[in-house]
Amino acid sequence: MYRKGTRVRGKGFALVIMQNSLSYNRLGVSIHRHVRGTVQRNRIKRIIKESFRLRREIFPQSCDIVFTVRPNFSLNGPASIMAAVMNLKMPRFKVEN
Repeated sequence: MYRKGTRVRGKGFALVIMQNSLSYNRLGVSIHRHVRGTVQRNRIKRIIKESFRLRREIFPQSCDIVFTVRPNFSLNGPASIMAAVMNLKMPRFKVEN
């Protein structure tokens, strides 16, 4: 996934996107170990997953997506995550029927 996928970088995070053969998206969340505190890491994961669930249409269809978080990632809530993701230039994939 990390080697074959397309990487799109944002401020403090990156998305690794790779087309799959399914009719739906799958999400993975990877948080750098230097983000201290289990509570903080789990909070970030919950907010990212909830944001993905609420706004699936902004992501490419039929893709595996890994949301990687770096230590300098600032989190103010689901709205800030979606604003940051919407500012990225997403790759286009051909959807096969």
